[in-house]
Amino acid sequence: MSSLLRQFVRVATASTLAVVFMIPQDTLAQSHVVSLAELQSAAVASTQVREKNIATIRQFLASPEAGKALKSAHLDATQVKNAVSHLSDTELSQLAARASQAQADFAAGKLSDRDLIIILIAVAALILIIVAVR
Repeated sequence: MSSLLRQFVRVATASTLAVVFMIPQDTLAQSHVVSLAELQSAAVASTQVREKNIATIRQFLASPEAGKALKSAHLDATQVKNAVSHLSDTELSQLAARASQAQADFAAGKLSDRDLIIILIAVAALILIIVAVR
């Protein structure tokens, strides 16, 4: 009986291996391969989001109130605007969200000039610190 069991296991193993090796390898690999078009699409989307965030922050820093705030803090506006492009995607998205919220609050009258100046100085200092640390 033991001999019959061993022979059955051998035949079953050989059959399983034959079936596994008969399946083309690229068929199995296709399930987790990302196409070039998908990679390009993701890269374009990421670049567009980054450019939008940079534009949002630069627009925020270009406002007359921002110019006054940066001058009162003795910060160079062009240096701050140029430093924006050196931020990571995560930092850009966070600062862009804060800048958009501050602009919306200021336009709605929820923020005073003083509050906006404080926010601008904090954003500019944060940008310069992040760039300086790198």
